Amino acid sequence: MRVRGRRQCTDCGHEWSYFETGEVACPDCGSLRSVGTGERQRHTDNPVELDLTPHRNELDSVSDLGDVADDLKATLREYIRKRGFVSGGDLRTVDDTILAAAELLHAVDVFDRTRKPTDTMHLYVLELLRGADSDERPAPDAVPESMTDARGLAYAEIIEDFCSDLGTWLDDHPDPAAERVHETLKTHVKRVNAVYGDVPLSESEALVRAARDIAANLVENDEAALATAEDRLSRLE
Repeated sequence: MRVRGRRQCTDCGHEWSYFETGEVACPDCGSLRSVGTGERQRHTDNPVELDLTPHRNELDSVSDLGDVADDLKATLREYIRKRGFVSGGDLRTVDDTILAAAELLHAVDVFDRTRKPTDTMHLYVLELLRGADSDERPAPDAVPESMTDARGLAYAEIIEDFCSDLGTWLDDHPDPAAERVHETLKTHVKRVNAVYGDVPLSESEALVRAARDIAANLVENDEAALATAEDRLSRLE
């Protein structure tokens, strides 16, 4: 989607950045009457923060994770829905917050559907809940076997979104070498989705790192990063 990055209120004349606020209402007078100004840019990443504090506080009160599951999943879905990887024409990388949010969404779902969830599952969901909105995600060796598929599927879904935005971004910034690695990454992601995330944790991590390598190549002009991404993916074949 291409949008104009600045807006001007037709009532009071105030100007603001839509890319920074995501709001069409005037921050000065509250009017909804505004017009876009400036050049249109690709934009998929809306300014949204993940705050899980209310859910942590609620869990302290009810003590049963199942009692907060529905509201928690709704918050996580809304956050993921608003996130993207192109902001004002600039490509963004895959950050830990969106990965942890997606993993927590799937982990809570697994926990909620399990007839007799183990203490290990419970503690792992709590760990995700504690750190997801602080840009923290557990290391691969901290993921219990019962949650491996949840991480695999969560990461695949986020990287699929990244690949979609990356493909659109590459339409505006052609780069044959990056496009080739991008297609390879997409192929691996499709395979993970096809098996519902049932892949080794090392593979899930490799896909994340490959996506970040591609972004580093294109955003930071890191030529070695693209070769690294290609090597990571080749080791999965």
